[in-house]
Amino acid sequence: MKAAYDAVVVGAGPNGLVAAIVLAQAGRSVLVVEAEETVGGAARTMELTLLGFRHDPFSAVYPLSTGSPFIPTLPLGEHGLEWIHPPVLAAHPLDGGRVALLERSFAGTGASLGVDADAWRRVMQPYADRWTDLAPDILGPLGIPRHPFLLARFGLAALRTAQGLAEGAFRQEEARALFAGIAAHCALPLTAPATASFGLVLAAAGHASGWPIPRGGAGSLTGALASYLRSLGGEIVTGTHVASLDELPPSRAVLLDLTAHQVVEVAGSRLPDAYRRRMGRFRYGPGVFKVDWALSEPVPWTAEGCRRAGTVHLGGTLREVAASEAAAAHGRHAEHPFVLFAQPSLFDGTRAPQGKHVGWAYCHVPNGSTQDMTERIEAQVERFAPGFRDTILARHTMNTSQIHARDANLVGGDINGGSPDLAQLFFRPVTRRVPYATPVKGLYLCSASTPPGGGVHGMCGYHAARAALTDGF
Repeated sequence: MKAAYDAVVVGAGPNGLVAAIVLAQAGRSVLVVEAEETVGGAARTMELTLLGFRHDPFSAVYPLSTGSPFIPTLPLGEHGLEWIHPPVLAAHPLDGGRVALLERSFAGTGASLGVDADAWRRVMQPYADRWTDLAPDILGPLGIPRHPFLLARFGLAALRTAQGLAEGAFRQEEARALFAGIAAHCALPLTAPATASFGLVLAAAGHASGWPIPRGGAGSLTGALASYLRSLGGEIVTGTHVASLDELPPSRAVLLDLTAHQVVEVAGSRLPDAYRRRMGRFRYGPGVFKVDWALSEPVPWTAEGCRRAGTVHLGGTLREVAASEAAAAHGRHAEHPFVLFAQPSLFDGTRAPQGKHVGWAYCHVPNGSTQDMTERIEAQVERFAPGFRDTILARHTMNTSQIHARDANLVGGDINGGSPDLAQLFFRPVTRRVPYATPVKGLYLCSASTPPGGGVHGMCGYHAARAALTDGF
């Protein structure tokens, strides 16, 4: 380590690494300090069950990485990253063997949606076709839009509730359920304002750039980011917990890839009292209960389309998904939870020994819950894949407390860096003209507690670094 740096970034998750890359590209000397022994934050890969089975403990599928305005501009392929695109992005099975499929093409998607094929295209195509114009405006703070008419059209639809848009735009259950499952990634009640935005963004990004997985696991993405940063001269130190800014080497700027409450703990009395109180009112959203399986064979889905999908949404009808998400948001545990399931080993042979497979799933639960949801999650998988339990060789589970212990940014199991409800969707962690800048000169925030929030897109880090550079550091 040097005696001093232009900038120090605390946290080597995707946002912290992207922030450091932007600064290094601008010729600044940068040090990244990470508490864990490996980089990655919520994008890591580990052997959690049996030898040779590689699991992603947290995130696994990345529509907003390939759909990011910044990450695709980096030469990450030269640093070991290879994207794999499953033929079906997301499948949403219904009882009786029916299934709705999200594919890159509108024709492929429409083939599973019956009478709603044209309606799906009308809703999604304006944003998918102009994704590269739309993404910079929606994946960042509020400001003067580059494409105001496109953003206005998007905003009128995005501010609706997910349930309202689904029921208003689509006539049959397949399309309604497909949209509900995509929108439910927000971990909010589907009757909440602006929840339609999550379904629109993730579906449009899928049509535009896919829902890919990194070959070798989530850690391949953050490993490539770290490798590229080092090629620019950036330094990374792992296994070093930062309890106070006073522990950092001298620098002209510090960027914190930490959530709001952690910033208060680390920055302490340096923050003005009023700002510290406002940060203390920042709200976290529901947590997740996570299960990883080592499997003897592929999941025996009833619907054939599920066998071609990287992601499978398990929750049944729109109303069932909405009931599950409302329960978690209101402090209850759904009896039949909406389950997000990924099956990367169908497309990536590096994830498990030959002939074997891995499964990845979570459901939303109240923040801080210690309820074991294993049985309920497996019952939902079994509902759409009879015989699934017979394929399980081993399982690894994490409740919200265990998730938080593995990654301090996942407070109470919240994987979105804070509740993305309308009040905090744009104005996070507090209302400021530049949300990444704190009242302390040279101190910036670059975590998912800043716009645009959760998702592995790196844009929180990008905008924070740009804010620091704009300030003349």
